Formats: sequence, structure tokens, C-alpha cells
Amino acid sequence: MAHVLGIDIGGTGIKAAPVDTASGELTAERQKLPTPHPATPDAVVEVVAKLVQAFDWTGQAGITFPGVVVNGVILTAANLDHAWIGVDAVKAFEDSIKLAVTVLNDADAAGVAEMRFGAGKGVGGTVLLLTFGTGIGSALFTDGVLVPNTEFGHIEVRGKDAERRASELAREEHDLSWGSWAGRVEEYLTHVDALLSPGLIIVGGGVSRKADKFLPRLTGLRAKVVPASLQNDAGIVGAAMAMDSAGSRQATIHV
Repeated sequence: MAHVLGIDIGGTGIKAAPVDTASGELTAERQKLPTPHPATPDAVVEVVAKLVQAFDWTGQAGITFPGVVVNGVILTAANLDHAWIGVDAVKAFEDSIKLAVTVLNDADAAGVAEMRFGAGKGVGGTVLLLTFGTGIGSALFTDGVLVPNTEFGHIEVRGKDAERRASELAREEHDLSWGSWAGRVEEYLTHVDALLSPGLIIVGGGVSRKADKFLPRLTGLRAKVVPASLQNDAGIVGAAMAMDSAGSRQATIHV
């Protein structure tokens, strides 16, 4: 039974908890600290180190990042400081916390967890997970195989990145009613549906806890749309799974 510390870095908060990777269950209550602003590499690494210390963790750790990650190197950072671009995140974290880590895209991690333990378990064909939070993250699967770093939150809708109109942060910043926001989400999902024709869309991120307020309003979509079963813990679980699968650096994960 492998226990790995999962750490999920987001635009507003950084969460962590130890995970039993065989069951997908958290083995201790998760802890969360605010994402520093500016979210520079040194500042974020410091927060991650505090979470590792909070659990007195000495084993392995899997870490998510809200951007494109290839072989542990950060290529985009839309919702963190752009100083991250080009940084070898694996080296940065390992040098700080002195533990073996792997780093992967945050939505990919959440998707892997949902496909193994949650709403996508046993589902074939094309499955898309979308996380609605500070931005919109995406994870695409075909017959259980992850296509990494898709970044569908940056599809243009009405001349803007979709996440600028339809993320949970956009709902809060523009003080949108659930009905108004659901309309924006449906417009975005219609674009995604036309591009990918998924059989299943899983809605994750923090807003998945309130799925009953907006999912029933999404009536014009061909794809089946369901809330994430693991809700906002999916990134933590998927991060731990990635480390357990990879052993180091970026994971090749088999769901």
C-alpha cells in the first residue's frame, strides 16, 4: 500500500494531503494555504515546503501545476507568475523539500483521479474533465489514455479566453447569478463539444461542490455532463497517483 503526499497548486490556494494510492482515499485531513502573490517560483516553493513540514512528510510527493508541464519543466503559467516559464519545477521542489517529486498539469492530475476512482471509472471512448476555478483546466482521455496538457480553457469564446468568461473566478468577479453563469458555461461547453465530441464531460474544481446549482441548467448539450465524484480533492489524489506511477519527474499514467 503506497502512501504519497499529493500537493495541488492552484491560482488561489495550495492544498495537500497524504493519499493511499491503491484506494484514492486521503489518509489525513487536507491542509490548504493561500497561493502567494506574486506567485513567483521561490514564493510558491516556500508554501509547498510549509505543507510538507505540516505533515512531517518524509516520503514521496506528487505536485500539480496550473499550466503546461513537459518533463518537469513549466511551459505556461497563465494564473501564476510568468517567472515560472522555463523553470525545471521538479528540481526546484526537490532542492527545497529534499524529497523525490513528480510534477504534472493540475487538470491532468484531477482527470486521472476521476478516471481511476471517480465519475469516469470504467468509461470508454472520449472523456473530458474540466476544472472550473481560478481558470478552466482540461484533461482529455480516449479509452482511458490521457492526452496531456490540453489547455482547452484558452479556447476563444466571444474574442476572449473561455476561462475569462466562464471560470468560477469570473462568476465571482462579475457577481453573476448561477443562471447567468450557467449560460456562459453552456456556451463554452458547446464549443468544446463541437471540437471533441466527448461522450462524457466531467465538471470538477471547487465549483463541483455546488453542481446542483448549475448543472441542471445545462440543457442544450449533446454530451452527458456530470460532477466530479472526488470534487476538489481530485488534484491531490491524481498528484499522488502520478508520483506512485512515475517514481520521478513527469508521470506516464495508465488509468
